Amino acid sequence: MQGNRATCDGPSDPGRFLKSRAGRGDDAAGRMAVGFPVAVVLPAGGTGERTGLATPKQFCSLLNRPLISYTIETFERVPWIETIVVVVSKESLVPMLHITQRYHHTKVKVVEGGRTRHRSIFSGLRAFCAGGGGSPLPRPEVVLIHDAVRPFVDEDFLLQITLAAKEQGASGAVRPLVSTVIAPSSEGFLDHSLERAKYRGSEMPQGFLFDIIYQAYQRCTEFDFEFGTECLHLALRYCGTSARLLDGPPTLWKVTYKRDLAAAESIIKDTLSMSVCIIPGVLAQSTELASKLQKYLAANGTTVDIFPCVKGKKELLLKTRNFIHISESVAGLWDAAEMGKSLGEESHGLLYPVVIVWVHLYTSEEDRSPAGKDPELTAIKELSTTFRKDNILLYGAQVIHSKVPELWERSVERLSQITSALIRDRNSAFTGQLFKA
Repeated sequence: MQGNRATCDGPSDPGRFLKSRAGRGDDAAGRMAVGFPVAVVLPAGGTGERTGLATPKQFCSLLNRPLISYTIETFERVPWIETIVVVVSKESLVPMLHITQRYHHTKVKVVEGGRTRHRSIFSGLRAFCAGGGGSPLPRPEVVLIHDAVRPFVDEDFLLQITLAAKEQGASGAVRPLVSTVIAPSSEGFLDHSLERAKYRGSEMPQGFLFDIIYQAYQRCTEFDFEFGTECLHLALRYCGTSARLLDGPPTLWKVTYKRDLAAAESIIKDTLSMSVCIIPGVLAQSTELASKLQKYLAANGTTVDIFPCVKGKKELLLKTRNFIHISESVAGLWDAAEMGKSLGEESHGLLYPVVIVWVHLYTSEEDRSPAGKDPELTAIKELSTTFRKDNILLYGAQVIHSKVPELWERSVERLSQITSALIRDRNSAFTGQLFKA
């Protein structure tokens, strides 16, 4: 996070978090950094009872995309991770396959799990072995196990876990305990407490040499399968492998309760709104407005780039997911429409909604349309309906260039507040609206 929106719960590298296809063009270099095959198992068969929702939390939507898709993206963007096995319940097989197809998750193999967490993980591991059902996947040297509802983990920490597992045989993330652990007596009174500084909370991801964790699951008991939750303990108990524990960042928290879904969506929105591209019109007033908007938005921690023209420059369009297009006439709306069309053709809104705020700058009060007769309003409504199919959110705003400096500055400030709110909230209900600054 940046500016006054900084938070310890956000992705530590927002740029990498948003780079959904990062590394796809540099797979060879990424694999050389690790030098051995790595795979991931994501157990996702839970019912999510603690959220109190009918839909399992891993399938709940954040910005119109299932939570599990964000977690998959976390691993899919890492070039040296070759395969991601997602383990779901029998009832979720078809919906999960639909998710992988809808969001182009090409590294994913979906398999059916068991009724407990350990049974599901074992099902995921068997996908790499003969007799696991169907043709076995290429066997990795290191396998990472992660929760499907922990979407915020960056490549640097994944690399640490992977290399530690390769060297030690097992590794896992830990975090300091927040609360002191106490043991009650059978009568409900305090029996004793643990010294918090001596203990850590076990988190995900965890890494293992594949042969070690697979052997541990082959040896574990029915009691382990039914009631166990800690993979590192199985490696220690059945293979004698003591895991190396690494202090994980605060971003490793998992979605457990309903409020956590809102927190996760807020983190994603904050990250998405950290950069904006402004495309000004040709007049001096438009250039001045772009400069002033840049100042106001930057004061809130937003990185702002101004590009007078983006036609034919797809790399500029793909740099961000937020655009402010300033025009001095209604005709300028069609330039914004062309940009939206290009973004749609590039599937830029596939994983995250794209925001375009078209700003109609009136150079004088007299140029403004009479109340209730804004010709651009109808056009924006029609365009926004078309763009929403590509997950592109189009909004409109009007501002008058006043010759009175105080009034002009006040209008620009209101416009910056409007655009910031639209970019931050990404509310599809407001698309096609025309806001007046």
